[in-house]
Amino acid sequence: MSAGRVGVDYRTQVLEDLSGVPAAEWNALFATGAGRARGQPFVRHEFLRALELSGCVGEAAGWIPQHLLLRDASGALEAAVPAYRKLHSWGEYVFDWAWADAWRRHGLRYYPKLVSAVPFTPVPGTRLAARDSPARAAAARALLALARSSGLSSLHVLFPREQEAQALGDAGLMLRHGVQFHWRNQGYAGFDEFLATLAQPKRKKIRAERRKVREAGVRLRRLRGREIGAAHWAFFARCYRATYAAHGATPYLNLEFFERIGESLAEHLVLVLAERDGRPVASSLLMHDDERLYGRYWGAIEPVPCLHFETCYYQAIEAAIESRLQVVEGGAQGEHKVPRGFAPVSTVSAHWLAEPAFAQAIDRFLQREDAMLGAYLDELRERSPYRPRAAVAPAEPGTDPPACGFDPAG
Repeated sequence: MSAGRVGVDYRTQVLEDLSGVPAAEWNALFATGAGRARGQPFVRHEFLRALELSGCVGEAAGWIPQHLLLRDASGALEAAVPAYRKLHSWGEYVFDWAWADAWRRHGLRYYPKLVSAVPFTPVPGTRLAARDSPARAAAARALLALARSSGLSSLHVLFPREQEAQALGDAGLMLRHGVQFHWRNQGYAGFDEFLATLAQPKRKKIRAERRKVREAGVRLRRLRGREIGAAHWAFFARCYRATYAAHGATPYLNLEFFERIGESLAEHLVLVLAERDGRPVASSLLMHDDERLYGRYWGAIEPVPCLHFETCYYQAIEAAIESRLQVVEGGAQGEHKVPRGFAPVSTVSAHWLAEPAFAQAIDRFLQREDAMLGAYLDELRERSPYRPRAAVAPAEPGTDPPACGFDPAG
């Protein structure tokens, strides 16, 4: 742990793991920042601590905790930032590989760098949790001061909320925008009512994909919280590993991590289990807070056409409607989500680079990238799968022939 000061009002601490702050104190601040009773599961103490205790983050993983705390004169926690000293750029989903390569070609070291993010989780949420605006601004300045004083090449804050991005911009960071795809619940009574809002070709495709899964003899069920037992977690971890193996990659997470959040965050979890002839063949893990459901991880041990769409998207939409959640976030990237009812939304990240010449070049690049992104968003919105609202009618029974593609990557 190291200590310092920001201005005259706050004492800063940098924690090498979250055992240095009580869970209740951390969680209360992040729930306040989110404006929700429980806050987002990914920034809860239990989630981040499970990553540490299971070895998914740490020196060996290249995610070295550098969590930043700001306390007032009485010791009360006024702001907190989940942060890591990174030895690579894996697991971030805001890509800076080209920046790192440019550093290397000029004989400079890009790694380590400082990153504020939830590891392996491209979900927008609180990064600068704070009691008020002054504390949020102080947290932004303190984070930048930490990067400078540590002699790091750069600072990156990934997927912060809008107010936090503004505070980071005011502190001197450059803002970079991206795109994700989210589904919004318009108060649907059920999945068929959602389908009725789509253009006929999109309804036809979705019905065909779901029928393809049924005709393969696969049945789906959703397990919530404490219904998820040890055998379910073991099977899910096997599926998760299979997804990475299919892409020739190493999994970021392990069974111990999943078991830990199964104990500590049960109220946030939904496990979708796909079974054929009484045997599990695929699963996906969904997480939720009081407002949103997040599609997170999935995998299959047998190839079934369209099963990815069913377990990751359609089951998530059904679960959100059932629980009256407002949004389903489908994860990073994926234009294939658009015809399935997901709409493009803009995301943001904030960046500071120590080398002035590189910072100026990247600032110019980000301005060009923003212009291209705006045109891309306009194009995506023109491809909306939804019918004009006045034309929406009750859903009719579907008899369309099957037609789908199988995308195991998500």
